Amino acid sequence: MRVLFAGTPAVAVPSVDALIEAGFEIVAVLTRPDAPVGRKRILTPSPVAARAAELGIDIIHASKVDSATTERIASYEPDVAAIVAYGGLVPKAALEVPRHGWINLHFSLLPAWRGAAPVQRSVIAGDDITGAATFLLEEGLDTGPVFGTLTEVVRLDDTAGDLLERLSHSGAVLLSQTLSAVDAGKAAPQPQQGEVSLAPKLTLDDGRLDWTQPALAINRRSRGATPEPGAWTMLDGQRVKLDPVGMRPDTRDLAPGRIRVDGKNVLVGTGSHAVQLGRIQPAGKKMMPSADWARGLATPESVEFE
Repeated sequence: MRVLFAGTPAVAVPSVDALIEAGFEIVAVLTRPDAPVGRKRILTPSPVAARAAELGIDIIHASKVDSATTERIASYEPDVAAIVAYGGLVPKAALEVPRHGWINLHFSLLPAWRGAAPVQRSVIAGDDITGAATFLLEEGLDTGPVFGTLTEVVRLDDTAGDLLERLSHSGAVLLSQTLSAVDAGKAAPQPQQGEVSLAPKLTLDDGRLDWTQPALAINRRSRGATPEPGAWTMLDGQRVKLDPVGMRPDTRDLAPGRIRVDGKNVLVGTGSHAVQLGRIQPAGKKMMPSADWARGLATPESVEFE
């Protein structure tokens, strides 16, 4: 089959490689335009665009799939479109271009966590099991019938980034298998069944830790917000970035937000028991071990996160 591949971030790259390895012809890649990266805001191709350039695949840069983009897609006469985290909606006119439609690799067990941030929301919610699904893209938000699924255990120390990295590779295999089944005429997508939950993109506020919440909820939020948008708190009116926090159920006498230095460990009180800081990035400084940060405090016991 002639495949149009749509995707943008690094988690979509394993799917490009898996389809190439399986012998599919990727006739073009649709990805979002170059974006400024780093402090110097240097325009940089998306990871998918960079990989396509290495492979000599034509690239369609588009921030949205408008009529002009749809015409370009149609010019490649794709039999099917495979889409992994492209970052934009696909209108009906474009959906109708490939004869086999658009097949989306989504990083959740649909209909759970429909939306842009399924892995992050799953970690924050405390799911024990998540996974990935391939489905036929429709105009609705991740509503199409499902071709196949896989499951993945959410480990106690998983960040959203850790979990998404594993799913990007196992999901790439699932996508390749789905396209092979479609090519062989053996694919039979089934309507989604079960409870629907939504996973909108995380905002900066979603990374803020509320120290009055139980330690487990704070731990999950700090892991779900890592690496993006990042976990953070306020100190003396300034935003302080944090790595995921650990659990310290042996300490229950700290008020929410209060810190205590316990040897080389820095503890913070919550609505239940304490948590332990990993690394911390004070405003205007680099990320550092929390113990190093605490040594620079005149009176650690008086410090309170907001």
